[in-house]
Amino acid sequence: MNTDEMVLVTGAGGFIGGHLIAALRGQGFTRLRAVDVKPMGGWYQSFRDVENLSLDLNDKANCRLAAKDAAYVFNLAADMGGMGFIETHKAECMLSVLINTHMLLAARDAGCKRFFYSSSACVYAADKQTDPNVTALAEGDAYPAQPEDGYGWEKLFSERMCRHFTEDFGLATRVARYHNVYGPWGTFEGGREKAPAAICRKVIEAKLSNRREIEIWGDGLQTRSFMYIDDCLTGSLRIMNSDVTEPLNLGSNELVSINQLVDIVEDIAGVKLERRYKLDAPKGVRGRNSDNTLISAKLGWAPGVRLRNGLEQTYRWIHDQMLNASRERRAVFH
Repeated sequence: MNTDEMVLVTGAGGFIGGHLIAALRGQGFTRLRAVDVKPMGGWYQSFRDVENLSLDLNDKANCRLAAKDAAYVFNLAADMGGMGFIETHKAECMLSVLINTHMLLAARDAGCKRFFYSSSACVYAADKQTDPNVTALAEGDAYPAQPEDGYGWEKLFSERMCRHFTEDFGLATRVARYHNVYGPWGTFEGGREKAPAAICRKVIEAKLSNRREIEIWGDGLQTRSFMYIDDCLTGSLRIMNSDVTEPLNLGSNELVSINQLVDIVEDIAGVKLERRYKLDAPKGVRGRNSDNTLISAKLGWAPGVRLRNGLEQTYRWIHDQMLNASRERRAVFH
């Protein structure tokens, strides 16, 4: 990518999109367009030297407006959240197919050079994720198709759409399958948060309230890998700039159980909490990990930030946000 050409980031008011705009600014890109459905006041990060637009990209006309004059498109826009959201909003998640379809059409018609699509590990077949001691998922494990209902099907379909736009229209597309991205400047409450942010929030709430207990969804034995935002940004940019046309895993291969995740956050916080397990809560597959063989071979790189290190940064940021909110509430009541 050339730093003097227009780069569009959709979903730029969200967690990953806001960090991506910040990273591109830091690398000297001078023509950046940030688009999100949320009003500007609801964006996690925004910058005055960036062209910021509040647009609903379910609408084809808005996609054409967003893609105008863009040489490169990072399509991160989607209606999504953590397991508590995607298990209970399947139709809403599937409607994101309109965003990627309309953005591909707009990018094609605008003559964009390259189009990046953020897919998800939720595309992987459920029958390969039934054991907490899961074999790490390689890219070929997405077929025969049996993805996460709703959200995973939309992601897998949109991957295919990217492939066929390349084959039929010559639009260069790149696809990354994100595995559980976490870090500061993201959702940590309200129902769309993912496990690392949710656990950090619950531990902080317990510590500040002196309740000394925590609710864990499921039995705590389900396993995942979690990728820190810095690795996500590095990997996304490397994939965009690469010659790799097939989908690539972008995730950590450091597998932990949810109980181990809680252990780490408790240790960071300096507390030990009584655990209450909510067995009927949304919990997803039993085990999921990223096989990084292909990305290592293709790019000579793979995510490497250790979970403990990333969680320390994430915990500190969420703690500060919650402490500030608490102080503001007390100031209002006084």
